[in-house]
Amino acid sequence: MTIPFFPDDLFEQDRQAFLDLLYEVGTDDEQKFILGRRTAELERATAAATGVEHAVACSSGTGGLNLAVQAVGVGPGDEVIVPAFCCQPVASSVANLGATPVFADVDPHTMVMDPASTEELITERTRALMPAHVFSIMADMPAMNKIGRAHGLTVIEDAAVAQGAVLDGTPSGAWGDLGVFSYFQVKAFGTAGEGGMVVTDDEGLARRVRMLRNHGQDGITRFLHHEIGQNSRFDEILAAFQLHRIGGFADRLERRARIADYYTERFAPLADRGLVAPPAGRNGRCYYVYSLLVERREDLRAWLTEKQIGTHIYYPVPLPLQPAFAKYAPEGADWPRARQVSARNLAIPIWPHLTDFQVEFIADSVCEFFD
Repeated sequence: MTIPFFPDDLFEQDRQAFLDLLYEVGTDDEQKFILGRRTAELERATAAATGVEHAVACSSGTGGLNLAVQAVGVGPGDEVIVPAFCCQPVASSVANLGATPVFADVDPHTMVMDPASTEELITERTRALMPAHVFSIMADMPAMNKIGRAHGLTVIEDAAVAQGAVLDGTPSGAWGDLGVFSYFQVKAFGTAGEGGMVVTDDEGLARRVRMLRNHGQDGITRFLHHEIGQNSRFDEILAAFQLHRIGGFADRLERRARIADYYTERFAPLADRGLVAPPAGRNGRCYYVYSLLVERREDLRAWLTEKQIGTHIYYPVPLPLQPAFAKYAPEGADWPRARQVSARNLAIPIWPHLTDFQVEFIADSVCEFFD
């Protein structure tokens, strides 16, 4: 039995539906393949599910961050505080506008941006905070919002991995001044390609994001460019596919959550033996990835590979130690907790169509390693 980390049949049960939608959109009398009525319907559905006023579909999660950072006016001379352990768009979205990403260390257990480290880095040049939800856990958004309000800073919530997650009754994406989701295929609400969504309650920010995603046009008068924008438009075929799949999203997310609950219960006794599981419970939990912190990571990974269980290591080098961002790393600065989680994280399969037998086999195999 082989259990891959990234399954190759994520959309197998939707194969015929996708082909039908491809034909439907392709032969539609409207012949509109970007930013059409299906995209608008997906935006309305996402706004309603997230509890916000506005949702703006875009080409990817990375594109969403680019749009959000530009929409709040970040530019040369500004600083934006981002996590040192994360996917690189949190930093590139800032650097590409001529601003400076400032790297905050992370919590050694939850792996999300640490509020205390964040507040220590605020200067007169700080324009925004960009906390990111990571793997199984939402960032400490109440603390981040408190810091943002105290210092008059915009909070951009990188919720790329966390669509459907809820913290203290508030959905992910709805905590920040803007939130960003990703539809990359292996995300919790992934699609058959790329896509993203920016969500906000701020009408002015929503209007600006809509213009920026479409070359600075207002959607009314074509070829009238109000400002320098981007091409970050969403595909109508993928919008139709997401509308098809949205009805089953809650069930797929619940299946991931139950797998996570089971793993966490099974792995709890291993905490004093070199394996730390994500915190138990459902509050503030997301299920894109189930990532362990393991002292003997390479040994456990080899053990699981022998049992034909796929694993994945995320972000093995913290962002400020990467060549691309070296110039933004102050001399003598260190991010010890980011380095620690980079060296210890190991993700195991959590996709929703794992069978109970497969889930038990994965958990048994991890536990056997420590026997």
